[in-house]
Amino acid sequence: MDATEDLARVVGTAPACAALTVSRASLYRRRRPTGPPRRRPTPSRALSVTEWHVVGDLLHSERFVDKAPSQVYALLLDEGVYHCSTRTMYRILAARHEIRERRNQLRHPHYQKPELLATAPNQVWSWDITKLLGPGKWTYYYLYVVLDIFSRYVVGWMLALHEAAQLATRLFAETCSKQGIEPGQLTIHADRGPSMRSQGVARLLGALGITKTHSRPHVSNDNPYSEAQFKTLKYCPEFPDRFGSYEDALGFCHTFFRYYNQEHRHSGIGLMTPYAVHHGLAPQLVAARQATLLAAYARHPERFVRQPPRPPMLPEAAWINPPVKKPTHTVALGTTITTPADIWVPPDSTIQVPLHREPALIEVAH
Repeated sequence: MDATEDLARVVGTAPACAALTVSRASLYRRRRPTGPPRRRPTPSRALSVTEWHVVGDLLHSERFVDKAPSQVYALLLDEGVYHCSTRTMYRILAARHEIRERRNQLRHPHYQKPELLATAPNQVWSWDITKLLGPGKWTYYYLYVVLDIFSRYVVGWMLALHEAAQLATRLFAETCSKQGIEPGQLTIHADRGPSMRSQGVARLLGALGITKTHSRPHVSNDNPYSEAQFKTLKYCPEFPDRFGSYEDALGFCHTFFRYYNQEHRHSGIGLMTPYAVHHGLAPQLVAARQATLLAAYARHPERFVRQPPRPPMLPEAAWINPPVKKPTHTVALGTTITTPADIWVPPDSTIQVPLHREPALIEVAH
């Protein structure tokens, strides 16, 4: 609104509001001087001051002090007595600041939406725990997986017979040591499971100088990389309905994570392997792919209609919940904007115009 006022002093109110899509009524209302709020007149059918105090004293009487206004209203009505409506009783109590929730109800706090950015490996890790079905009913093996969101590289995993914060603490201690994490370098993101929010994990991460963040409750999109990695795991053709034993599940995980890190071409990182991106080998591979495609283009240019082929490019960043910004258009200096009214933007000024309203194993990657 301040920008509209500044522009209006140069080009006028109507053109400024049209250029910045601001309602003129809102601008005029803002300019109107504000005085003390007008006192609402008392309706003629309102209770008198004496009647007001009579009802208030009645609600505070020993007979009705622990009853709701609706109960008081019904009891009096059955006795042939009427003072006022139930809603008026509530107004009298509210005026005395005596209306509140008496039940001990849980008040959910406001959880901040996590917004995390990684532009290189070992800046942001995501981790989670999933269950693998064992040979019998109610038999599970717990798979802990720590993933780098930029390279999609599984930096550490662990298969355990139960879920415990002590196991997660051990996994993080060994993984951070192998990856050479320095204080202040890393952020670790997880959901709100008991192991993720445990004091042991929090103390370890604090001692290592690692920032931790959590998803909002019941929002799976706040931990998308771990969820997607688990989907890749469980949609693998070799993934069984149930594992016959702990050793069976352990052998599968060894094979899968070796494949996932070193052979699987990930669509989110330019069809590179997570190993190549995590260890800085991707630029050379992109150049080699480009040379291969250019050679194919030189042999048969007619097969490529619009331009020489290019390999899938590497992303520059990986986000968890990127910030949403409204698109704007910057007007050049000294130009005219074509709007319902032509507006000349004076030199030395620029305006923004909105366009739209106990584990058996810990495996740590090297």
